[in-house]
Amino acid sequence: MNAPATRPRTSRSTTGGHEPTLEIDLAAVAANTRRFVRQARGEVMAVVKADGFGHGLHAMVRTALASGASWLGTTSITEALAVRATGVDAPVLSWLNPVDADVTTACRHRVDLAVPSENHLAVVVEAAAWSGYRARVHLQLDTGMARDGAAPDEWADLMTIARRAEIAGHITVVGVMGHLARADEPGHPANTTGLRMMLDGVEAAEQAGLRPSIRHLAATAATLTDPDAHLELVRIGAGLVGIDPSDSTRLRSALRFTAPVVQVRRVPAETGIGYGHTHVTDRATNLALLPVGYADGLRRDASEGAWVLVAGRRCPVAGVISMDQVVVDLGDDPVQPGTEAVVFGPGDDGEPTVDDWAHWAGTIPHEIVTGIGHRIRRSIR
Repeated sequence: MNAPATRPRTSRSTTGGHEPTLEIDLAAVAANTRRFVRQARGEVMAVVKADGFGHGLHAMVRTALASGASWLGTTSITEALAVRATGVDAPVLSWLNPVDADVTTACRHRVDLAVPSENHLAVVVEAAAWSGYRARVHLQLDTGMARDGAAPDEWADLMTIARRAEIAGHITVVGVMGHLARADEPGHPANTTGLRMMLDGVEAAEQAGLRPSIRHLAATAATLTDPDAHLELVRIGAGLVGIDPSDSTRLRSALRFTAPVVQVRRVPAETGIGYGHTHVTDRATNLALLPVGYADGLRRDASEGAWVLVAGRRCPVAGVISMDQVVVDLGDDPVQPGTEAVVFGPGDDGEPTVDDWAHWAGTIPHEIVTGIGHRIRRSIR
């Protein structure tokens, strides 16, 4: 039985009493989580950043933990506190924060913090000393992305300072973490290099007197394709919702996006459609209007080549996708207003998938699932 999870901020009435809806299949999330729990050599962290990859934070937290995940991961402290607000007691890690983040509040709510630099560590230590909380930290090493994490030539100094702070009772170094730049390309030399940098970094930490109990490097792709990268903990975000960046495994998609047809019209050949008349009909045809657009997550750059499923038929997008609406070509078989169009889903009934929309837009499926607008009604099943 479908039940609303969250309501859109803006509601638009549509013919037939329906509204655009994003159905979230938690059974798929549970099945994907269990798969990773079985496959991982260590524990599984469910990464629930970006509102659970657009699937709803609370529902994702509950489902992942009930299905065997034992850690939860977020980017910001704000996200981590939202996780704690669900009432869960599992370890929560936040790994992307500015140096003026509210570390004291994070420690009070038992949020582990990633530390990518001496500046970040200094702030954590100061907050811990002032508040009396002992911060749990994961020292973060750049293992080949030139992004977040301490550069290899900064690592030794960070270890030394961390050890002093640990002896002083301000922090506990729980873990060491890194990230692989090319895990979606199994066997790429950069992955071997990243793992070696990680292991060398851990060795340096131990030589400095630290004893981190958890090493974590692998996200979804590496978990599926590189057992050596599993270590004590793997971080699974995209995989929970059915996305495999490595294209090595068939996971269960958890989303179905539908919209009602609000208007149908018959037009003659040589009818220009939408802004700029980028599409002109080459024959008389029937057009259907759907009340969704790029403000709802349908990428404008997917206009060329995209299609939706209407009454069991593939109907191509005609013209550019607008902010709030999209036109599709029904051909010679019109439908009634109120008919459901499937924008994307698991693909079981021939509808487009998230992967299809990513391909049409020249992007990755992660961007599609996290980009669905808040005015789209959510329904959990």
